Amino acid sequence: MRTIDTFRMDKEEFSVLSSFEEADAADKAYWHAKSPQERMEALELMRQINYGYDPTTERLQRVLEIAEFTPS
Repeated sequence: MRTIDTFRMDKEEFSVLSSFEEADAADKAYWHAKSPQERMEALELMRQINYGYDPTTERLQRVLEIAEFTPS
């Protein structure tokens, strides 16, 4: 299941701050309160939003190259 499909925005959690310094402090406090698992889930959500997600086409391509050995 894709992370982006299970995401729900909490519209009740909203704050207005008066400076960028306050916003930075609030961001740090918010993320420090989250568990490592929640941080990784947020990171994966942002990755899927930016780069998309399609498990059938996003596999690594296998490349085989044959090189002949010539002893010196």
